[in-house]
Formats: sequence, C-alpha cells, structure tokens
Amino acid sequence: MFSYHFNSTLDINKHLIDIEAIKISFENSKILPQLEEKILRQSILRSSVFSARIEGNPLSLQNYDRYNDEHIHKIEINNLLKTYQKLNNSDTVPILTIKKIKSLHEEVMNNLSPMTGKFRQEPWAIFDQSGNVIHLAPTFLKLPELMEEYLTYIDSIQDHPVIKSAIAQFVFEKIHPFADGNGRTGRLISMLILKQANYHFRGMLPFEEYTDTHRQAYYYALEPSTDITEFIEYFLKSLVVTGKQLLTKIKNTLDSLPQLSPRRQEILSIITDHPNCSFNFLQRRFSQVNSKTLHYDLLQLMKKGLVIKLGTTRAVVYTISK
Repeated sequence: MFSYHFNSTLDINKHLIDIEAIKISFENSKILPQLEEKILRQSILRSSVFSARIEGNPLSLQNYDRYNDEHIHKIEINNLLKTYQKLNNSDTVPILTIKKIKSLHEEVMNNLSPMTGKFRQEPWAIFDQSGNVIHLAPTFLKLPELMEEYLTYIDSIQDHPVIKSAIAQFVFEKIHPFADGNGRTGRLISMLILKQANYHFRGMLPFEEYTDTHRQAYYYALEPSTDITEFIEYFLKSLVVTGKQLLTKIKNTLDSLPQLSPRRQEILSIITDHPNCSFNFLQRRFSQVNSKTLHYDLLQLMKKGLVIKLGTTRAVVYTISK
C-alpha cells in the first residue's frame, strides 16, 4: 500500500478557506444560462489548450483555429476538448474505476498512440540533465494490481475533496501507468474528483492554465517524494488563483449586460428560474402591473436578446435566450 503523506501547513489551510469563500461567491452569482454557456465554452477550450501545452504542444488560444483538424497538435487539443465536454455534460458523475481511467486515456490519445487505453508494457523512468535516474516508475508487470490499490487508496482519503483531487493526480503521475498521456489523464482525474464533490465550479475553472504558466513550480512540486505537501500547496493555489479570475470574469460579464429596470430584472430572473413560462404565469406574479406594460417589458427583453418567445397565440411561452 502507498505511504504518501502531507503536513497541514498554514498555506494549505489558507487556500482551503479561500476556496470555500470563492465557492460561496460563485454559487451566489446569478448567471444567465446563455452567459454561463459562453463562459463554460471558453473555459473548456482553455483547459484543453493549456493541458496540451503543459506536455509540449506549441498551439495557443491565439493560433488554435489556424490549424486544420488533421494536424497532430490540433488533434491533441480536440481530443481533450471532447473529453472535457463529455465530463462536464454528463448528468451523472462517473465513478473512478480502472475502466474509466482507461476510457479517459483512450479518448485523450485517440489517433495519437497505438496503446490508447492500455497500460504500458515497458519500464519507465525520469532522468535529470546529467542522465541520472531520479525516479523509476513501478514495473509494468505490477500495474494492474497497483492501479487497483491506487483506487482503494484514493477512495480511502478522508481529507477535503480538493486535497483528495491533488493527491489523486500526484500519485497517478508517480505510477505512470501509460506510455504517454499520463499528465493529461491525471488532470482529468483531478477534475472528475472535483466534480464528484461539487468543487469543479460547473466546469468553468481552467486550472490547467495556471499550471502552464507556472511549469517550473509544477515540475518541482511533482518531484518524486512520499511527502505530497508541496504539490498540494501548489494545486490548491492554482484553484484559488483561477477561482478568483473566474469571479472577476463573471462580474465583468454581468456588468457589461444592458441596464435593466428592477421590474425587468425580476421578470428575467423569474423566466430564468421557470423556463417556458406563460404570460399568465408572469401576470400572476405582477398582479399590480398593467398587462400592456408587462407585454412591453417582455418585448424590450426580447429586443435585447435576453428572452425569446416560443409558440403562437394562447400557447406562447417565454424562455431565456440560449
């Protein structure tokens, strides 16, 4: 069984407090569905691009669209894009199993390796610049048994979910079960565990970007050791920094919305909470407002692209614009 451990440092405790505060602020943010969808699309693309860049992919957000889909660097990112989208769009949170880990690897490495979804069949080691071995991964002969132990170990962790997510990524990297694609798969495992505990911020937290811009600190924190304190501090800080950026983005997005009167804001909020509501439903909520005035409010919300009308005559319902 694994002998990893960590110390509960001041930095770890501070980061945990910050993460809880960010989570509360995020959950209290009233984001319109179409705005959340836009932020989510951007965040998933950032996660995909930066997760690939950590592994040496030279594409960036600026030149991603300039390459055709057959280019190997574009394939790497598109594989990640599809996998992140699949994880985020799933109504049920997948359980971490050997089959799921192999499936994630297969999706990430599709058309990139003949060993997709298969454990490596050769030794693996990390060398320093002088050619000395600084970490020798477990023999491939023990991988099936070791990965079962890995799942049991991760499942037994009783610490905060974000700490559990960090440990899961670190230990997975040390086992290095695949010939290639371990970093990308490990970060997806982290995201899956965060989603299981509702700390993934509905997929809008591209913490991979922080790692790409702090690679040296990331590699240093990942150096072989049974003490995971350094990596947990690093991982939690990446969540805090990215979480604060997300809150700023949400605020800026909301501030850029057309200014609405208090009544129209309330109408928009009701339609957001009750999709496909009828005019009669809204009129009951605004019994003191003249029906012509209420119709005019709805018309203005539709002109601003915030609300759409579905159906005709008595079957008309109102919903949020996608």
